[in-house]
Amino acid sequence: MRVLIIGGGGREHAIAVAMRKSSRLDALYCVPGNAGIAQIAECEPSIGVMEFDKIAAYAKDKKIDLVFVAPDDPLAAGLVDHLEAEGFRVFGPRKCAAILEGSKAFSKDLMKKYHIPTAEYETFDDPKEALAYLEHASMPIVLKADGLALGKGVLICNTLEEAKAGVREIMQEKHFGKAGNVMVVEEFLTGREVSVLSFVDGKVVKTMTSAQDHKRARDGDQGPNTGGMGCFSPSPFYTKEVDEYCRKNIYQPTVDAMAAEGREFKGVIFFGLILTKEGPKVLEYNARFGDPETQVVLCRMKNDILDVVDACVDGTLDKIELEFEDNAAVCVVLASDGYPVSYQKGFEITGLERFTGQTDYYCFHAGSKTDDKGCIVTSGGRVLGVTAKADTLGEARKKAYEAAEWVDFENKYMRHDIGKAIDEA
Repeated sequence: MRVLIIGGGGREHAIAVAMRKSSRLDALYCVPGNAGIAQIAECEPSIGVMEFDKIAAYAKDKKIDLVFVAPDDPLAAGLVDHLEAEGFRVFGPRKCAAILEGSKAFSKDLMKKYHIPTAEYETFDDPKEALAYLEHASMPIVLKADGLALGKGVLICNTLEEAKAGVREIMQEKHFGKAGNVMVVEEFLTGREVSVLSFVDGKVVKTMTSAQDHKRARDGDQGPNTGGMGCFSPSPFYTKEVDEYCRKNIYQPTVDAMAAEGREFKGVIFFGLILTKEGPKVLEYNARFGDPETQVVLCRMKNDILDVVDACVDGTLDKIELEFEDNAAVCVVLASDGYPVSYQKGFEITGLERFTGQTDYYCFHAGSKTDDKGCIVTSGGRVLGVTAKADTLGEARKKAYEAAEWVDFENKYMRHDIGKAIDEA
């Protein structure tokens, strides 16, 4: 099978590594890819993920059998629909289903209508009405830009002054662009957060092993919200009882709700959960693999990923039993200091050869490219996802931090408390 992956981050590198393990894979391509993916797939960096016609033409030229659309923006904009209309077999939700992530207002309304547990909320398209509502709201409170904002459109406000500033940032100053035309104001929930990714074929949902990421830039969950500074799997807080509750009240009801709305979902649903005293509730949905959750989940999956993808596309997921290794994985993100606000790039990355031939260590590239001299250099805020597997979470954490010292680049930055919750479990 000739496969094309759309995307160029750490998530896509992890997907490519999983694809390479498949006995059914004949050739692997990636648009636009990165320096790490280019070591195991043919990349075309001149094509962007939103250039639908160019992607289709490239897929025809390479005689692609399956296109795997990984990022949120092209999914929400309808790349799956576009490619299917061109006759391609595609993995990922169509535009009408990708709205599950593309609009937080839609997803909150869906949960309310179908009684899926989530935080109380109100939706606003007028900043004056939002400010008036906040005058009488309990603090802390959560403000969410309705649309896609690279995982950064969520503000947790502890005071009324912070909340008012948040309204200005999202709705008036448009820090997140048109994603802030509509804003969701949500009650603040407390509890452990858990990420559960799942494969969906329109009717059946099969969950993967649990994970937990760290979104804040600095140690101790301080600093600005990022796309994720690290992750571990499985979560010790995701118990059998929690799993049973979520299967009955969250996972299947969500898939059924989308089908009932005429928005059949095929692909991956990411369930962002919070374990409150009243029980698990949904914080957010993503309509694709999470990043960096993918890095710690797929490296533990025993199944041939192409078998699972085919089952999702064909509607035969009921015939697949997902299997994961009885171990643990931890991912530490090496970022450019200053991310996500302001940072420099273009620095050479050294030490990558240490990962060659390793079986329990991975270095997933997120923001890298090859320069004119043939050197691999930094090209983004999140640069590498150093991941390690071991029998226990504690051992995997130790190995991941050891491996994080194998590579270096100027302005390298990382959190030092990824997976610290492991020690508290």
